[in-house]
Amino acid sequence: MSAALAVTALLLTAGCSSDGGGSPGNGASTSSGGSGTSTGSAPSRQATAQTPPAKGTVKVLHTVTEGLKSPWGLAPLPDGSLLVSSRDDGTITRITEATGKKTELGTVSGVSAAGEGGLLGIALSPDYASDHMIYAYFTTASDNRIARMLYDPKKPAGEQLGAPDTVFRGIPKGFIHNGGRIAFGPDGMLYAGTGESGQRGLAQDKKSLGGKILRLTPDGDPAPGNPFPDSPVYTYGHRNVQGLAWDPEQRLFASEFGQDTWDELNAIKPGDDYGWPNAEGKGDDPKYHNPITQWHTDDASPSGIAYAEGSIWMAGLKGRRLWRIPLDGVTTSAAPQAFLTGEYGRLRTVVSAGGDKLWLMTSNTDGRGTPKPGDDRILEIQVS
Repeated sequence: MSAALAVTALLLTAGCSSDGGGSPGNGASTSSGGSGTSTGSAPSRQATAQTPPAKGTVKVLHTVTEGLKSPWGLAPLPDGSLLVSSRDDGTITRITEATGKKTELGTVSGVSAAGEGGLLGIALSPDYASDHMIYAYFTTASDNRIARMLYDPKKPAGEQLGAPDTVFRGIPKGFIHNGGRIAFGPDGMLYAGTGESGQRGLAQDKKSLGGKILRLTPDGDPAPGNPFPDSPVYTYGHRNVQGLAWDPEQRLFASEFGQDTWDELNAIKPGDDYGWPNAEGKGDDPKYHNPITQWHTDDASPSGIAYAEGSIWMAGLKGRRLWRIPLDGVTTSAAPQAFLTGEYGRLRTVVSAGGDKLWLMTSNTDGRGTPKPGDDRILEIQVS
């Protein structure tokens, strides 16, 4: 049985820009877009904010903590500390920003970790100040689902996390392509990026929850104003959405794993078809919404994204680098730049720390990178 599963896993991930490891690509330098990067060619529209300079900078300020195990989701608390989910252990841990101290809140019951599944994205309730709820996207024995849990810091360590209250279920699960990123948007709605679980046809099936961006109320109902009546589906035709972020004009962007040709950064328009499996990267068919920029899969395998200083910042797993994508509205204003190439290994998640600061989390000790004791960490970086 073990041998059969191993062979199956190899077949599924061969040639696939996914959560898997692999040697870093050689197509881009540490400070500029390389031959592996293709920018969007759509006409630029007038931006409401000043267009950022073509070149930016990244400065690592300090290591917040290290010794994390299979970290995936990252959510800042109002007091400046950070919550981290462990994909394989199913735990949520609080990191004290000033000292790096780790306090385990508890284990999310029902998590079934295998392949790319497990405890994935986490987000704070938009009413966290009053309800103290943490939302989590995780894989169970039968599906991927979203639940919320009460966080009570007054209880002893390990017992501070309440039982999961499932708000949404039935997202297809697989050994690969489980999606997993969740975020509350400026409209107070819950957005979730899902994968097609290795079943390509699900991405084009608007009745399926696989290969989609979903938009839900905090209680898990289809959000008002969604493009398809009584449906949580916001956009479709995705292979495996891994990052979600908004700019100051409340425009949504999403990163997505390609197969063996192009990884993508997309500007999200409600109801649009992003092409998979009929299209990967830019194409000529007007039925499909083209990415604003794309990368060869060795240079990216994009995961989390965040907005800061006029750009989207995108963490790369197989690419082992942080990409800066300067924006002019919903198009790129200059070629993407790569930073930190190979310096910290696989990069999983990047979130805003306010202003020109970001939190950046690595993903090396989850069995796919080069595990070393204490290798996975959170960095505070300053960007321009």
